Amino acid sequence: MSKIAPTNDRLLRALRREPVDATPVWLMRQAGRYLPEYRATRARAGSFLAMAKTPELACEVTLQPLARFDLDAAILFSDILTVPDAMGLGLYFVDGEGPKFERPIRSVADVDKLFVPDMAGELRYVMDAVSLIRKELDGRVPLIGFSGSPWTLACYMVEGGGSENYSKVKAMLLNEPAAMHRLLDITTDAVIAYLSAQRAAGAQVLQVFDTWGGVLAPHHYREFSLRYLSRIAQELPRGDGGDRTPLILFGKGNAPYLPELADSGAEALGVDWLISLEDARRCTAGKVALQGNLDPAMLYGSPDSIRNEVLRTLGSYARGGDGTHTGHVFNLGHGLSPDMDPEHVRVLVDAVHEFSAQHMFA
Repeated sequence: MSKIAPTNDRLLRALRREPVDATPVWLMRQAGRYLPEYRATRARAGSFLAMAKTPELACEVTLQPLARFDLDAAILFSDILTVPDAMGLGLYFVDGEGPKFERPIRSVADVDKLFVPDMAGELRYVMDAVSLIRKELDGRVPLIGFSGSPWTLACYMVEGGGSENYSKVKAMLLNEPAAMHRLLDITTDAVIAYLSAQRAAGAQVLQVFDTWGGVLAPHHYREFSLRYLSRIAQELPRGDGGDRTPLILFGKGNAPYLPELADSGAEALGVDWLISLEDARRCTAGKVALQGNLDPAMLYGSPDSIRNEVLRTLGSYARGGDGTHTGHVFNLGHGLSPDMDPEHVRVLVDAVHEFSAQHMFA
């Protein structure tokens, strides 16, 4: 894979905490159901999984938002549950209910059957998609690869799908802590191998989604989530110097742990909207870049209100440091929703570039 820097390298520079001409922006779920072209591709594919497991279709939907918006990165179209699916749990989707597993982890014996998947076998379709997307991007913007965090994957693996109270996974955590740690160790090994393979295939930035870390009590978060996020940050090979591949750790509800996450070895932290960027920047003391953190619901507002919220978010980051936007990647605090207006997304993206380029941090 070519090491030529992308024409637009704002994201890579921001993650290295270098000066940029404008704050880079990309959005979680930027390739998604809010786009009519995405819905058309999904209808043609027949199912979400068929789209995700066909490299040409995954490439097509990855590039769709870049054709509409002046985004500073592409993110691989895939799903965080590809790894447990490749572990043999049998991923499937139910309309209106989300992802489910045919064979969830419910016992110590189930944990003992887990294995690290073959990245060139069960997960080759992901690497083929990464390679194809890099080729089609032709150096326009960087490509982000990703994985779910070990804890978040464990939640789905044990619950068998989404959950309201996480009763099964928390019961295992309490009643079989050794088995839970074995599950998390194997899953961490798999995540490290998965991200390494994406990097080898061409991903230039890597993100770990710890979507459900915030459901844990503080002592359990540190033992069952932070511990494994730190392992990833420390053990994932990423290169050195200017060729180093940045790692972003994103977590919903991670505000209380930002100082500890900043010491994990990751290059950047993604934060949700429950902490101001001003406070996040101060408590991480310049150790990492920060990504975020507009509440996605702000996109239901008028274009003028969206612009005001963008300006407020940029200003919050600037006030937390030296008054500049160095080290900031603009994003939402979570993903775009299917009923959002694409034109409102355009307003957001353009406002980020306009206001940050003008240093308008009111």
